[in-house]
Amino acid sequence: MAKVTAILLCTIILMASHIEASLVGYGICQAGCAAVVAAYYAAAGAVFGTVTVGAGTPAAILACNAAFAKCSAACAVVTLIPTP
Repeated sequence: MAKVTAILLCTIILMASHIEASLVGYGICQAGCAAVVAAYYAAAGAVFGTVTVGAGTPAAILACNAAFAKCSAACAVVTLIPTP
């Protein structure tokens, strides 16, 4: 299950670079990132938004957080930066 979720997250990150939209598109993109992260957290046995990063945080959660940051950044770059 975790591998499937990781593949979905990577797919969203890669597809985000091909989306051209506006603030609405940005919101949709962010919602997609959050939905995949919530599923990944559930697969790891945690609840998204309730884990604080510390010494005892599982590696899967840390990797998920890093992927979520990349996904969110990709949404911002693709949807908020004007294209000529």
